[in-house]
Amino acid sequence: MTPSLSMTAAMLDTHGSAFRMASIARPQPGAGQVLVRIHASAVNPLDTKIHAGEAPHARHPLPAVLGIDLAGTVAAVGAGVTDFAVGERVFGMAGGVAGLQGSLAEYTAVDAALLAPIPEQLSMREAAALPLIFITAWEGLVDRARVRAGQKVLVHGGAGGVGHIAIQIARARGADVFATGNAEQRAFIESLGATAIDYRAQTVDAYVAQHTAGRGFDIVYDTVGGATLDASFQAVCRFGHVVSCLGWGTHALAPLSFRAATYSGVFTLLPMLTGEGGEHHGEILREAAGMARAGQLAVQLDPRHFVVDSVCEAYRVLKAGTAQGKLVVDMLRGA
Repeated sequence: MTPSLSMTAAMLDTHGSAFRMASIARPQPGAGQVLVRIHASAVNPLDTKIHAGEAPHARHPLPAVLGIDLAGTVAAVGAGVTDFAVGERVFGMAGGVAGLQGSLAEYTAVDAALLAPIPEQLSMREAAALPLIFITAWEGLVDRARVRAGQKVLVHGGAGGVGHIAIQIARARGADVFATGNAEQRAFIESLGATAIDYRAQTVDAYVAQHTAGRGFDIVYDTVGGATLDASFQAVCRFGHVVSCLGWGTHALAPLSFRAATYSGVFTLLPMLTGEGGEHHGEILREAAGMARAGQLAVQLDPRHFVVDSVCEAYRVLKAGTAQGKLVVDMLRGA
């Protein structure tokens, strides 16, 4: 009998506790799955909420391995997998919720439909940072709002993870893009090709008047939530579309209704939670790869490097709000 193989993983035993380095069984790819040797794992705000037990919409039974995003190389393929070959670089959003093993481990077995090849224009770290934020931005702008050339698009939180990707997707599809942020974020937002709006210095009515002659924006993507979603209802034009990936709370729909505008929510985790629609995530990541090859996509990374032993520090940095871009944990040195 072949002895079972093991691997190192960062385990979370109780919510809010430190990760524990453990040796656990290495998964084997089943039918339709790919075994990935993980090189890099991104840290998202959602990961920290799951860690703290503050994400009822993304429950992950403990003890568990966290980590939603990954980049790595194919170590083996299961029966029926023909799209990937051993040694190929891949990235995806593949676990860390609903009992699915996360990416803070040496290996993971992933549904092949959730993965896409990494283009040569992206490093492992850049690729690991992209899946959750790119899929979230794409689902809102393309799948829900059908963004197209000539439209005026407003992205709330343009310097954030989803926000800075949303700007690039909208611009790649020919839209005229505006994005809110603070004065310190203006240069970064403008470097992406968007017109920066200082939400602290201008009211909604003021920037709508300045940039749309009072008409409103064709599409408003809210990545902030709360009062910003209410501001989105004010900023959209007649027959326009508001999208939010943080549609929490109670909101008055009258401003939206009076404009005959529409609203869509984005819940990126749904395929992992339900088992439905995962193949579309792989398709979206292939779109990301295409944008990268065309020079239309760049991901902002925080310059700090973390390894799996210091993942707790990466979580603390993110929760402290001092990250300057996406945080990535190097799971394989030299990645």
